[in-house]
This record gives sequence, structure tokens and C-alpha cells, in this order.
Amino acid sequence: MTMYTARPIAPGALKELRDADDAGRRCVPFVEEEGGSPLRCCLRGSEPGERIALVSYAPLRRWAAEAGVDPGAYDEQGPVFIHADDCGGPGPMDRYPFDRPGALRTVRRYNARGEIVGGRFLEIPEPADEGFDRAFTEAFADPEVALVHVRALEYGCFQFEVRRP
Repeated sequence: MTMYTARPIAPGALKELRDADDAGRRCVPFVEEEGGSPLRCCLRGSEPGERIALVSYAPLRRWAAEAGVDPGAYDEQGPVFIHADDCGGPGPMDRYPFDRPGALRTVRRYNARGEIVGGRFLEIPEPADEGFDRAFTEAFADPEVALVHVRALEYGCFQFEVRRP
């Protein structure tokens, strides 16, 4: 069981991304052949035969708009996989998504103004949930931290968000 809640891309944002992504490009769905692409809409790996899309997503920009702040230069966008059609989001989760032991992640901390206020690398240990729990507990020990983004170190791709409990 995890101590913190991994958040997928919000349904409203997904609806917009399925039309045009955060870089202004039209969504181009395709049929997944191999499976295993990390879907940020439901926080699981894709299955062969599913219709998915690779879109550009700006998670901090969307959070900042919701919070009424300007992320300024910290506004990043990058590629994420999503289902091409509504999938209903994640089911009940008892572990963190994309938690392959040995994978390298960054846990980037942001304050309520949308500014980076720290971060750390995380090599996902076994058991993975304990490593993530430690990293999130460490992040939220700083009262200035409002949310964290987990990104893949290899490609910089956004994995999921955790907000202050």
C-alpha cells in the first residue's frame, strides 16, 4: 500500500490533449503493437492492440492555471502516452505506477508559485513503494513544497504527480 496518491493526467486535460496537445499539434492515434508504453491517463502499461497516442504535455502549466499562478521558465512540456479514447482513468492502485526496480527517476519539488524548490534522483529500489514513500515524505517535510513531479531520468518524460496530502 502506498502512502501518497499518484495522480494521472486529469480528464479535462485528456479531452483537450486528444484534440490538440500542449505544443499545438493534432493528436495522431495509432494501434499499439508491442504493449508496455506508460499510459499517463490510467497509470499503467499499454496492451497490444490498444489505440494510444503520443502527445506533448505541460503538467506544471496545467497545474499553474488551476492554481492561478505563472510557472514562468519552469513551464516544461514533453512526450507522454495516453489512450486515444476515454479509458476511465486508473483503477484502484496499491503501488506506484511505472515502478520497475532499478529505473531512474527524478522527484522534482515545486512550491505554490510553481517554482522548482528542489528535487532528487531516485533509483527505484525493491520494494519500490518504500523508495517512493521516502522520497515523497522527504519532499513534503519542506512546508514550501506543494507538489512533486516524477519524471523518467532517461528521457525526462513526466510519469505522474503527487500533491501535498
